Amino acid sequence: MRLHQLVIDSARRAPDAPAVRSSQGVFSYRELDDLADRYAAALHRRGVRPGDRVVLWTHKTLDAIALMQGALRVGAIYAPVSANNPAARVRRIAASCTPALVVADSDGIRRATAAGWDDSLPLASFDEVREEAPAADAPAPYENEPDEPAYILYTSGSTGEPKGVCISHRNALSFIHWAADEVGVTADDRLSNHAPFNFDLSVFDLYATFLAGASVVLVPEGLAYDPAQLGALLRRERISVWYSVPSALVLMMQRGELLSDEPPADLRVCVFAGEPFPIQQVHELRKAWPDVRMLNWYGPTETNVCTSYEVTDRDLGSTRPLPIGTAVSGDRIRIHPPREREGEIVVSGPTVMLGYWGQEPHKGAYYTGDIGRMGPDGMLEYVGRRDHMVKVRGHRIELGDIETVVSAHPKVASASCVVVGDGLDAKIHAVVVPEGPGGPGLLELKRECADRLPLYMVVDAVHVVPELPLTGNGKTDRQALLKQITALDAR
Repeated sequence: MRLHQLVIDSARRAPDAPAVRSSQGVFSYRELDDLADRYAAALHRRGVRPGDRVVLWTHKTLDAIALMQGALRVGAIYAPVSANNPAARVRRIAASCTPALVVADSDGIRRATAAGWDDSLPLASFDEVREEAPAADAPAPYENEPDEPAYILYTSGSTGEPKGVCISHRNALSFIHWAADEVGVTADDRLSNHAPFNFDLSVFDLYATFLAGASVVLVPEGLAYDPAQLGALLRRERISVWYSVPSALVLMMQRGELLSDEPPADLRVCVFAGEPFPIQQVHELRKAWPDVRMLNWYGPTETNVCTSYEVTDRDLGSTRPLPIGTAVSGDRIRIHPPREREGEIVVSGPTVMLGYWGQEPHKGAYYTGDIGRMGPDGMLEYVGRRDHMVKVRGHRIELGDIETVVSAHPKVASASCVVVGDGLDAKIHAVVVPEGPGGPGLLELKRECADRLPLYMVVDAVHVVPELPLTGNGKTDRQALLKQITALDAR
């Protein structure tokens, strides 16, 4: 089982078929394969060997995809980091996985230089690496074992440090083979890539495409939540398989006139995952697109997609939450504690991660921290979280990660964060106890967060209070905080 074999095989079958479509142009499998070999040759020349890590700090481009493939071809483990991450966070990720090389696009190089990059972390631009060796110098593709790691996806961590979810070739391919078969991906398809490469939704976009010899359309980060542009891109690029978080679809429906015209002529499957899809909007979309298959997928980064539910006309009369369905990808799902109708969702099977990078390997089933219940039709429904992890537009956020940054501000004695609202209206509120008179303003905290966190984790509002409410066991009472915020906003 070799993840990098997918592009190699498709390039052999149909070298001139389009593989990647982006604002840079349309690139064939031959071009992607050759560029991957150039990066593999360059990495090998630089001494990158099996098991080494390569961090990619970049916008979504052909070069980024080719470098991922080049890293896999020399047996390295790639760790993609979205371009919207500040240099400080990229340094923390690099310190976590100790990469042989950090490769950044020109924007990343500029920001790293301005922030005073740590010279102990080797940094190079895509241009530098790409020109170091010809494709002919690439070593033979690395023949990995199925359970060797392929990539690391960094997510928000409760301690304030990013957590690296380590995924093996077997983990990824177990999901990809199921998903491509379920969706029926063929070489004629055009798949959207709405998610950034560090978000697990992108795994389907890229690798189901390469498995089938289809083409993937890279949605620029600047358009990710621009409803009018997204709707236009969907039709202009003749996308046949769309995959995104529900909030992107809702935004397109409400503010992008997605449903004002006839359904997109080429769209045959619409997949969504990452957060609950409000049932009324599901009904609206289903009625507008009766001939488009609609699939609701569920799974944390640690398992990728482990359940699936297909929306049909029978759901139109339902007022219950949209089910997340039944187990897929060869996984098994159970509720803990046993024999209860509602409890924690537990996943076991081939998609469960190897573990968090730098920690002990994961063994056995994965306890998701998500609460689920069995609906009357025997389908699993998502209820919520049992901890302080939240979802904002599909991004998984540990509130403790933001709280660590806010609490480090010199004007803050202590702080807690909560999310107010849901869907498109979800906002991150910081509640702070000031250090001395006064307290930090919103712009101060936004700057502090922007220097250390991805943009989607920057606080939207700040409230200064004399003290944080506590529960009986001395922990911050987040429900009381929400009531306080409601009362403050009502004044």
